[in-house]
Amino acid sequence: MAVAVGVVERIWRYPVKSVGGELVERADVDERGLVGDRLYAVRDAEGRFGSGKNTRRFRRMAGLLELRSRYRDHSPRPELLDPRGAVVADPTAYVRGYLGRDDVEVAREAAVSHFDQLPLSVLTTATLDWVRAAVPGVPVDERRFRPNLLVRTPPGTPPFVEDEWLGSTARIGSTLSVEFVRSSERCVMVNEAQHDLPRSPLVLRAVARGHQNRLDALATVARPGAVQVGDIVTVA
Repeated sequence: MAVAVGVVERIWRYPVKSVGGELVERADVDERGLVGDRLYAVRDAEGRFGSGKNTRRFRRMAGLLELRSRYRDHSPRPELLDPRGAVVADPTAYVRGYLGRDDVEVAREAAVSHFDQLPLSVLTTATLDWVRAAVPGVPVDERRFRPNLLVRTPPGTPPFVEDEWLGSTARIGSTLSVEFVRSSERCVMVNEAQHDLPRSPLVLRAVARGHQNRLDALATVARPGAVQVGDIVTVA
């Protein structure tokens, strides 16, 4: 039986991976995810993507979250904004100066996907409220966890309700259908500073202690469509 579990409160798109994103009222969704989401990334000469961590696939580039990205005027290329919110003329030239290295570029996705895991991340207000309570005094909002959809859940919904959706199919609005597969394993990115959110190691520590370092529901797209603020999320 299908059950309505919440309402889409915010939609986030991140045109440039590991850089601050943009709030949108509506977005088209195809098999890859939100159209334009993480389509670009800061990439070094070895093909590693800029991030808050060092792995075989990622290279730590401190300060990327202080930047933002957005699409404007139907342009297929996103704008990059500096920490003051001003649009930069040449994104690659800017990040080279900003990071102090000449081996990086703002590049479009090619053969290697820019997604860490699956196309869509969904987070509930119930879980977000739990994180806030776990780290009193530390400013927390959904930007720390970079979801695509923040879903407003009814009063009394338990935290980490997303776990109950895994393995289920959800309808979002009138056209979009997704399949919840697993949750994200969180990393130091959640601790990083961005705009009015200061750096704090307490955030990741709380998620690790409270929920085995996992938080959200990751989904694949079962049927493309569109999502908009106010859409009802129904899980079957």
